Order: sequence, then structure tokens, then C-alpha cells
Amino acid sequence: MRIFAALLVSSLAFVPTAGAAAPPAPVQAPEPFVVEFYYKVQWGHAEEWLGLVRKNYLPLLEADLKRGRVLDFTLQEPRYHATEESRWDYRITVVYRDAAAAYAPGLDAEARKALFPDQETYKREERRRFEIVLAHWDVPIKTGPLAAR
Repeated sequence: MRIFAALLVSSLAFVPTAGAAAPPAPVQAPEPFVVEFYYKVQWGHAEEWLGLVRKNYLPLLEADLKRGRVLDFTLQEPRYHATEESRWDYRITVVYRDAAAAYAPGLDAEARKALFPDQETYKREERRRFEIVLAHWDVPIKTGPLAAR
């Protein structure tokens, strides 16, 4: 009888009680969100375009990096030429903190004015940067394992 009572008491330890809270679900950290920005530039204007990117776009990316919206960014050029219809000249890859950060507004007008006090020059140069672009497209990137698991 004592053995039966001991088994009964020990088995009750595994029965959930009414009102007991379920264990918390593990918190998933937000996944970084990667976007590749492709640019096809008019022939003969690649250096001009790149200079304008370094002057006017790089400071925006660096500001977003400091405030945590962006985790990393890189600029790539293809090593060899492609056919004209598939050609791209520059790819800027931006790793955002998460999808919400990618779609959130960038720096506000006041922060842009602090980075670029001469707003007229900044706006003129940005117009020029896009005037010499023949094509531009953005590709959000999803990563995952190649093999089925």
C-alpha cells in the first residue's frame, strides 16, 4: 500500500494544475533582410555615377549603419562583361536589421540637411546620378539551405 501511495504522489507531480502558465515560447530574433540594388549606367558615365554614389549615397548608408537600421553593405562590379540586355554595372547589397527596417523610412529631412548642408547641390547631383542610369532594379534576397533537410 505504501508503494502504491508513493507512486500516486510522484505521478501527481507530472499532472498540470489548473491555471498553471505554459512555458514561454522561445523568442525568435528577427532575421536580417537583404536587398540587392542593381544599376545599369550609360556607357562612359560609370566613374561619374560611382563618384556621386560615394559622395551622396554612402553617407546615408553609413548613417543607417550607425543607427542600427543597416547591418552591412557592399558594392560589387562584375568582373567580366555580359550581353547588353543582361548587363549591370554596379550592385549595392544592403543587409537590413530586419524586414521592418528595410521598409521603414530612411533619414528624415533634418538628418539629410545635417549630412548635406547644400541641399541644392545634393538634389542636383542625385538627379544627375539617376539621369545617367539606364536601368535600376531592386531584388530582395531570401536565403536558405540548398539541400532538403
